Amino acid sequence: MRVITYGTFDLFHEGHRRLLERAKALGDHLVVGVTTQNYDSTRGKLNVGQSLMERIKNVTDTGLVDEVIIEEYEGQKIHDIQRLGIDIFAIGSDWEGHFDYLKDYCEVVYLERTKGVSSTELRTQNHGILSIGVAGSGRIARRFVAEARYVSGVSVEAVWSPTAEHATAFAAELELARSYGTLEELLGSVDALYLATPHGTHYELVKQALAAGVHVLCEKPMTLTQAQTRELHELAGAAGVVLLEALKTGFAPGFQRLVAVARSGSIGDIRSVDATFTKLVSGGRELQAPEGGSISELASYPLLAAVKLFGAGHTALRTRSYWPQESPVEVFSQIDLDYPTGWAIARTGVGVKSEGDLVISGTEGYIYVPAPWWLTEYFETRFEDSRRNQKYFQKFEGDGLRYELAEFAGMIRDGSRTSFKYTAAESIEIAGIMEAARSQAEIFGRRGHVEVSSAG
Repeated sequence: MRVITYGTFDLFHEGHRRLLERAKALGDHLVVGVTTQNYDSTRGKLNVGQSLMERIKNVTDTGLVDEVIIEEYEGQKIHDIQRLGIDIFAIGSDWEGHFDYLKDYCEVVYLERTKGVSSTELRTQNHGILSIGVAGSGRIARRFVAEARYVSGVSVEAVWSPTAEHATAFAAELELARSYGTLEELLGSVDALYLATPHGTHYELVKQALAAGVHVLCEKPMTLTQAQTRELHELAGAAGVVLLEALKTGFAPGFQRLVAVARSGSIGDIRSVDATFTKLVSGGRELQAPEGGSISELASYPLLAAVKLFGAGHTALRTRSYWPQESPVEVFSQIDLDYPTGWAIARTGVGVKSEGDLVISGTEGYIYVPAPWWLTEYFETRFEDSRRNQKYFQKFEGDGLRYELAEFAGMIRDGSRTSFKYTAAESIEIAGIMEAARSQAEIFGRRGHVEVSSAG
């Protein structure tokens, strides 16, 4: 029986070896396809640290492989299976169902994922693989674990949730090695923490992780006040660990390219940034006081565009919010920011739906990014003379969480304390704008203007 499997095999570790052993046991001839870095990039695999030849050597040095081939393009698996007379295609169980289309060509076997490979073993034997624990067991945490498999050099190993049974179920569902009943136990077992708990818990939990010497990737908003956000960044600096706010748009290749094109002078001097992000929410924490509402939930995104293009130092701020009388939070807001050279408008909604586009206006032209602009894949520069118009394309892979994780892991690896893609100063600035916007909003209700002095 001829068996084939594929992988990147970067920073080869015991989990890779065990997968090859299981694949080898299925037949008498094992073929391994090792992906090129270019192909990894096209399929959204990030942070690959070793060259193709190093990764091939990783595989051949095991003594388990009869034949090595190179995977270079999408669709190659079908050709390889037919060309090489393969009987069984084997792959890890975290890809369950993804390769069922190959059943038309051979048997498909999903191999159980290796659990219980200790982080100590990985770190000491395998070039410093980053072990990550997850705090929280909601939908974003689930997406994060799924996205992490696209980032080389990281291993999501454990979870903690304030509700112990949720952590146990989460670990079982997503095949994590361990679940913990306390955050202290989790922090003692990992290098880094991904924090995906409700907004109001972030401040204390980040402080606890930093005090334990653990790097932190914290979901946005990091906190709901500027002072707390600044304090956490200062604590991280003093502890010598990485603290990064997980605002995925800031790390996405398309958005980075958009900022570069806008700041290059291609549309002249920027005079206006108009960004909208709305979604309809029927229940859950987004609609619960005191931390819910459209500003706390979504304003980080449009404010990122404003701060990236105008910088810090707005000269005036005005917020108007729609707050239905039966609602505990505002559900639609507009934040107007004045800057020395222009202005920005940030609209957010969790109970009102609007077109989610981004328009950057300049003295020579403008940039248009269609909805959903925060998942930037395509944008245009447009001019009075339409012959000058230009279209830009950049793939946004998956849910986008892989981009923030790759940046986070790279910062830890390189010893960096801040990222130009989303700096600590920008995180602090956005926290300050959101705090002011929530506390100073003019409130409107369904019966007209309501005399409420504070929305925060």
